[in-house]
Amino acid sequence: MKLFIDTGSIDEVQELAAWGVLSGATTNPSLLASEDQDPTETIRSMCELLDGPVSAEVVTHDSDEMVRQGRRLAAMHGHVVVKLPFGPAGLAATRELVDEDIPVNMTLVFTAAQALLAAEAGVSYISCFLGRLEDIGQDAVAALGEVIGALITSEPRPLVLAASIRSPRHAVEAAKLGADVATVPAKVLRQMTEHPLTRAGIERFAADWSGVPQPEAWLGNVAVPVDLPDVAAP
Repeated sequence: MKLFIDTGSIDEVQELAAWGVLSGATTNPSLLASEDQDPTETIRSMCELLDGPVSAEVVTHDSDEMVRQGRRLAAMHGHVVVKLPFGPAGLAATRELVDEDIPVNMTLVFTAAQALLAAEAGVSYISCFLGRLEDIGQDAVAALGEVIGALITSEPRPLVLAASIRSPRHAVEAAKLGADVATVPAKVLRQMTEHPLTRAGIERFAADWSGVPQPEAWLGNVAVPVDLPDVAAP
């Protein structure tokens, strides 16, 4: 399962892209509006930093306007995936954009029936929202499983993107079910790195090594193979 970051912040993308684990990003109007940055430059910068798909969403309920905005969003960068809300207008706009070879991420999908319609419209991604399902007391994991199962015979099969990830558990469950992508907020990605035994082990190793010469003192004489970069000691 690939990992995307769900954010409107270029600073978060810069920080977490350095980890080498991100394959793309998703944004939405709320996330972009919460940042004091130009949305166009943010989306373009994300595309360049991640060198992968970045979903950018239209802000309208009208099908024709979705198409107009979708074309403009796609023109920002070759990595942009146009994000459309599920519904009759979104389905109609999807077909028109897909016919122009513009990839679409159908968002706000909560059921297998909705996913089947989105797949037939030709979307590249179907975003199923886990956290929002749990907010209304539904079994989000079961719903995601039904979406994935319903699309097995779809040709071509859209990628199932697990969204509204609220905890590391959501990401793990999505992977176990066979989701193609999980789009994860920076906060949850950071939580995925944490475990008390990991932290305790690092602190123990550092304490045990405290009396030994620092790495630059004993590694400085080790020859580096010619095909590897020679990284200077800090």
